[in-house]
Amino acid sequence: MLTTLEKKVRENLKHNLTVNLWDGSLFGVALGFASFSTILPLFVASMTDSATLIGLVPAIHSAGWLFPQLFTASHVSRLRQYKRTVILMTIHERVPFLGFAVVALLLPFVGLNTGLILTMFLLTWQGLGGGFTANAWTSMISKIIPPETRGTFFGLQAGLANLFISMSAIGAGYLLDYLASPWDFAACFFLASIFFALSWFALAQTREPEDIEKFIPEEKTHFWDAAGKVLRRDKNFNWFLVVRVLSQFATMGFSFYIIYALREFNMTEVVAGYLTATLTISQTIANIGMGWVGDRVGHRIMLIIGAVAAFLSALLAWGATSIGWFYPIFILAGMANVSLWTISMTMTVDFGSEAERPIYIGLSQTLTAPATIIAPIIGGWIVDSAGFAPTFSISTVLSIAMVGILVFLVKDPRKT
Repeated sequence: MLTTLEKKVRENLKHNLTVNLWDGSLFGVALGFASFSTILPLFVASMTDSATLIGLVPAIHSAGWLFPQLFTASHVSRLRQYKRTVILMTIHERVPFLGFAVVALLLPFVGLNTGLILTMFLLTWQGLGGGFTANAWTSMISKIIPPETRGTFFGLQAGLANLFISMSAIGAGYLLDYLASPWDFAACFFLASIFFALSWFALAQTREPEDIEKFIPEEKTHFWDAAGKVLRRDKNFNWFLVVRVLSQFATMGFSFYIIYALREFNMTEVVAGYLTATLTISQTIANIGMGWVGDRVGHRIMLIIGAVAAFLSALLAWGATSIGWFYPIFILAGMANVSLWTISMTMTVDFGSEAERPIYIGLSQTLTAPATIIAPIIGGWIVDSAGFAPTFSISTVLSIAMVGILVFLVKDPRKT
């Protein structure tokens, strides 16, 4: 027997699927013009030669997205509707891209050092904006999408996003090659801003019913108290957290693939666009396929496949002899990224009850954040002091450890 909330969810399911898939698609177009894997690192590389600072670009984005989620969990868990919080907070993860465009235009006047400082500030703002949005957004999506189709939805949305990233990334590569500085990067960031705004309007059309049956205690529980109860009780989730943390170090070499290709194999801007497209197309296919299969055979198996892909990607990068090797390297990295982000997020919401879900989401993301920022710093330091090969070799070894934990210690929460 369906509850009143479940009936309303299914009544609005087709509409919510449509508008949120549009949100993901338009968000993907925007990200293709301002990719954290290629375009933004190249923008930072135009201002500094430091591998550490360049490697921080995706790390700041990831850490900013992850870190705030536990601290917002207590507030989010008391909401009967999440949409208002999502719509207001997501503005802060979109507006900074307009700032990147302004910085690009001002570089000839303010100088490289000032431009670099402003860029790092905007990256931090953008990352934290995403982080303060993320728990409420994940809770909202998990509420309006029935559990038997969540993996398929998360995979399809991410897959469409990556498909459109691949198309706009190729366009970004040609823009960078065709336009003179400072209009090259500025044009990419302006286009990204336009599509982020369109994405926001699609997201705002979401229909989320109010959960009037949800029990909310009168006394607000401190998030650390609720988190401590979960960590003491759920040992399986603890091992899942170990995998989440270890994955950041196992994939730290991913941040330096594009710079390695640029420095060692004289990669052009157009090739950078095609490599970004390769990464995103592989992520498109992996998102849709792994999400759908995960709903049927379990998301833990998909995590194991992703960990093996991370191992193979780092191993190939370690032994690469030409730019051609980077196409399979990026395909495997795409599979690993899907597993460790999309599939991991889908598996997270399978732990615990509806009321506990924001706590599980917060723990999964916030406790991973320090590793997300530390791993690229360590990787960048190794690159600057010893070269790229040691970074890739360490990623290879840690990927093997991650496979072992997933196979022998982590259980599928839906089955346990």
